[in-house]
Amino acid sequence: MWWRLWLRSHKRKSMALVEPPCRYKKARHSLSGTQSAGPFKYATFIRASVKVVGGSASVSLARGIAKELPASVVDVAFERHPGGFPDGERYVRLLASVAGDHTVLVQTTHPDPMIVEFLLLADAIRDAGARRITAVVPYFGYGRQDKRFLEGEAISAKTIAKHIAVDCDELLTMAIPANPEIVRTFPLPTKEVSGMPAIGRYLKGAKIDAVLAPDQGALRLAEEASTIAGVPFDSLVKKRIDSYTVEIGPKALAVKGKSVGIVDDVISTGGTIAMAAKELRAQGAKRVIAACVHGLFVDKAEENLRACDDVIATDTIQSKFTKVSVAPEFAAAIRALG
Repeated sequence: MWWRLWLRSHKRKSMALVEPPCRYKKARHSLSGTQSAGPFKYATFIRASVKVVGGSASVSLARGIAKELPASVVDVAFERHPGGFPDGERYVRLLASVAGDHTVLVQTTHPDPMIVEFLLLADAIRDAGARRITAVVPYFGYGRQDKRFLEGEAISAKTIAKHIAVDCDELLTMAIPANPEIVRTFPLPTKEVSGMPAIGRYLKGAKIDAVLAPDQGALRLAEEASTIAGVPFDSLVKKRIDSYTVEIGPKALAVKGKSVGIVDDVISTGGTIAMAAKELRAQGAKRVIAACVHGLFVDKAEENLRACDDVIATDTIQSKFTKVSVAPEFAAAIRALG
């Protein structure tokens, strides 16, 4: 009987030494539901390691995601010599191997040069032999135009997605500025990750009494953040007082003596948020905090936002108002890919 025990033991060892077919090639066809390639029956410990590469616009976020996963970070050289190319063209070089690895490329595609840098990095990672590339694009630049309004226009969101798909197997992004349904038309599996849990955590720590959306369209964002913060939510509405006067205020909640947070996906010029903050102050709000996932803060945004007691944005775009990280949200989404 000893030989049967030996054969059974030898069989197990042989199975553990043979790597099963790559599950990633099948997994790339879906980001939701059960992956088409089921879990490994044998040798579940044999799988490609995960490496994280950060573009120059998202180095800090990339390191945060790597820490959350956990995974190792591949450093990148962005200049061949001090000052880069004389004409300003981008330069990238991976400083460690990614051969055979599942590589996560983290890069916001804003402003324009960051798009080029993303494409260079994706190509370099693919040429270096990465087994799978997951693109994490925290802020999806050129995502605003999701349809052709006039003949001859480019649908910029799809244009950028097509270029990302050349080297990447799947895409994770956050609060895309266009209609979220646009991601269904992208040529690679795409998932939109929510940044509201990160906002909700900050507002909870700030001890606010209510979360408000600047309009009805952002009500779902306010609801999500309020669930984390453990407070009620509402949306702001315009109320016409007379032929000359329009008042902005909560649809149902009273704000007198309360600390409130106004949440949105993007703050650009800050004009809408500033107007709402002033009205809430006039209605007796004790404190007003403006919070967004993507802080663009263009033109006179800083001046406009002085109407608020505090302004916060996530690290999808680095700014002086970046006070919270969405690394936990992206790390969770990456782990869910399988």
